[in-house]
Parts: sequence; structure tokens; C-alpha cells
Amino acid sequence: MTPTTEATDRIELVFSLFDADGNGYLELSDFDLMSERVVAAVPAADEATRNRLSGAFRRYGETLLTELDANGDGRVSPAEFTSVVLNPQRFDATVDEFADALAEMGDPDGDGFVARPEFVALMLAIGFARPNIEELFRAFGPDGEDRIPVTTWADGIRDYYRPEKSGIPGDHLVPAGSR
Repeated sequence: MTPTTEATDRIELVFSLFDADGNGYLELSDFDLMSERVVAAVPAADEATRNRLSGAFRRYGETLLTELDANGDGRVSPAEFTSVVLNPQRFDATVDEFADALAEMGDPDGDGFVARPEFVALMLAIGFARPNIEELFRAFGPDGEDRIPVTTWADGIRDYYRPEKSGIPGDHLVPAGSR
């Protein structure tokens, strides 16, 4: 399956954000740095939820290295990242775990909803631009209390990684000039 242009743009963006040290490659240390920033973004989350998200970040990095690090150098290039992340058969389980853990992190009171402040804090910690975050939140259709269901966000994360998807809420995260 050939990925849509939107899917490729989304993946290029997330690669640049996950490259936490900015060296052009993904390494386990990038996922550790990202995990620390994101977990710190919602201090009200309980320890089990923080640990689940940290573990999901770690397994995300480990999965990439296991699947892609053919030369054993301990890092993943942009081309290697795109080849596995846009291959649902190889990456769906990792995305599922990550999506559920991140969305749950945004629901520290456990009511099944993510309020805008937690959503924005987590997305800023990942590195997305605030105007794009706000557009994404609006695209998810918040309720009268300015919240979205945890499941809506988790499903939106899953869609973000689907190679055949275009016109999805996650497309709002890609800056207009890069599309």
C-alpha cells in the first residue's frame, strides 16, 4: 500500500519531534528524553499511568530498533522510520499501546475524558505547535465542558499512523507550509 501524502507528512513531523536530541536519528535515549518531558506534563497523573506511558515510549523505541536497525548501530534513520511506521502489520501493536497510554495520561481523574489543559500540555511536551494542537482539539469535537473522550484521542493517534488515511484530525498537526 502506498501511503498518502498526508500520512507521509505526519510521519516526517513525528520523526522530527521524537528525535529529541536533534541528531537526525532516533535512538533509545530520544524516547527516554521524550518520555520524561511528556510524563512531567501532567503531574496529577498517578504513578501507574506515568509508568505505563514511560513503558510505552520505551517499547516504541525498542520496536523500532528491533525492526529496523539492520546495521546494529543503535539508531533509526528517517527513511527506516517511515518504512516501518507506515506498515500496519509491523507496527500496529506498538501504536495501540502508545495511543492508549498517552490518551490515558490526559485523564488523570479517570473520568474517561481529556480536558483541553491536559491535552495541550501533553502535546506541547511532545513538541507540536500550539496553534496546530488547538486545531486538532477542535477537530475532535470537545463537549460543553471542553473535553474529549479518551477513546477519541486514542483512536486519533491510531489514525495518525495509518498509511491510507487522509483528511483526518491528525492532519491538523502538520504545519500548513509543510503540506
